[in-house]
Amino acid sequence: MSGEDLSQEERILRMMRRVLTDIARETYTRPGLRHPLSETTLLNMRDCLALIAARERELAEAAGRPSRARPRYADEPRATSVVVSLEPGNGRKKDGPADGG
Repeated sequence: MSGEDLSQEERILRMMRRVLTDIARETYTRPGLRHPLSETTLLNMRDCLALIAARERELAEAAGRPSRARPRYADEPRATSVVVSLEPGNGRKKDGPADGG
């Protein structure tokens, strides 16, 4: 989806999410070392990202667009349900033993 298809609010939220995740990525500190940001700031960033994600989800649902917040594998099926036949004998040969021998 291009930026032109988004509302002003959605563009603002997308940019805020991008900036916050860039800050998190650029200030990454290896375990055991002191992080340059305070614990309060880190918690506030997490809270902001959670609020942004929730609002983006609300706006997408209101606009009738599927949420793309979750990454998908290229070969992952798009359907949310699979139809399975429960009729007896499906997939088995009617002649001979069931073990194929």
